[in-house]
Amino acid sequence: MTTPVCEMQLWVGGLFRTVLRAPDGSEYPNQGVFLEIVAPERIVFTDAFGPGWVPSARAFMTAVITLDDIHGKTLYTARAWHWSAEDRQAHEEMGFHRGWGESLDRLVELVTGPLEA
Repeated sequence: MTTPVCEMQLWVGGLFRTVLRAPDGSEYPNQGVFLEIVAPERIVFTDAFGPGWVPSARAFMTAVITLDDIHGKTLYTARAWHWSAEDRQAHEEMGFHRGWGESLDRLVELVTGPLEA
């Protein structure tokens, strides 16, 4: 997938908006707000609210990203908390684990250079 739209206002209550595009052209828009930011350790965002803390029409998930220093290396952990078992299953079927893993690989390569096989 690609992300042709990515807007992030990185403060509590700030907008988080993305559009993911699948290879077949299908698009998956997502909008929410940041709930917690503890630099450089933790970011929490949810689609349960929009800008101005307006409740969304349909909440899907809250994401908790943690960055822990382990002996000078960073342990990245992404958790998605879903509002229902059906939402969790749908997210898994969309490729959540693979997609977020590939995104992290791209970030690592951007920061450190190409990964060695």
